[in-house]
Amino acid sequence: MSTVRSRGFLGGFQQLMILVGVFLSQVVSIGLSKAPLWRALFSISAAIAIVQTLLLLLIPESPKFLTSAGRLDEARASLQRIRGGMDISLELDDLLTTVESGRQNEHIPQPTMWQVLTGKTEIDLRHLVFCALFLMLSQQWSGAKGVMFYSTEILSDRFHLTADEVKEIPTIAQLLTLGIGGIGAVAVIIGMNILDKVGRRSVLIVSSFATSICAALIVVGSALDIGPMVATSMYLFNLVFQAGAGFIPYLCASEMLPYYALGSISGLATSINCLTLFVVSFIFPILDKSLKAYLFVPFIVTNFITCLFGVFLMPEAKGKSVLEVVDEYKGPIRFVAGPFVRRKTPSSPITFSPPKVLD
Repeated sequence: MSTVRSRGFLGGFQQLMILVGVFLSQVVSIGLSKAPLWRALFSISAAIAIVQTLLLLLIPESPKFLTSAGRLDEARASLQRIRGGMDISLELDDLLTTVESGRQNEHIPQPTMWQVLTGKTEIDLRHLVFCALFLMLSQQWSGAKGVMFYSTEILSDRFHLTADEVKEIPTIAQLLTLGIGGIGAVAVIIGMNILDKVGRRSVLIVSSFATSICAALIVVGSALDIGPMVATSMYLFNLVFQAGAGFIPYLCASEMLPYYALGSISGLATSINCLTLFVVSFIFPILDKSLKAYLFVPFIVTNFITCLFGVFLMPEAKGKSVLEVVDEYKGPIRFVAGPFVRRKTPSSPITFSPPKVLD
């Protein structure tokens, strides 16, 4: 539903709401951590679900769905409600053209996910598919979820809290963890406001490089046994990560892939994201026990790899339609940016004809 100019800003709301939810749940959990108050947490979850269900009644129906169902007056009214006082005539015409084209091509078999992955479609999407999948992988191997999930334990150890001090809720480690969650939400708001001005690639490069530096500072602070340095570095880690690398992956698939590949590749990307989250969450405590002060050394490396990906491989979708992005970055996996890559001369505009599978 977002326009090309506002995709970055609106796309960040998913990550923003996730972090706001995590922060509020941490605040409530500290207040209701003792028996029998902890049982109230389940009631709060139920109340939020009921409110969310009621709010769904206020959401406008998708103009694309209404158009495809032949309910044009309702589609026009829904689109006008979303756009406010803007002129929607051109956007509605484009929507009608897209839906009509889809109807004409309904009888044509869609390419399978494997055919898209191997470049066996008329437009070779291998580079764009790789980028969409890599970004969802990199989001979870950054170590950010480890900071959010295990920061209380890490900070309790770095501040040398005794067993009795840990029992006194809230501890300094728990209060610092609240701040880490809160600063993440602030960081996403900052990222949302700069993404459409600076561009996805530049923000990803700076964010991932800064995250790598902050991971190194956490290691230094841990090795020197300076608790305040570790806490400050964890704050900065979450700040710079959430301002860019934390939410950019959620935007990229819809900005880079045509309609016939979007569904299957988005599903695969989400699976990779969840699997990586499971693996990192599972091994994080193991790494903590084995590496101790050097726990974040692997994440220095992974975030720097993401930075290199941004420098050499990341497509830039700022201000471009999906057609323009596909035309510029179609082809096999390769370097598309950086000092050693010659700038590609834009070809004549392409259109998404019915997808064809190559032999």
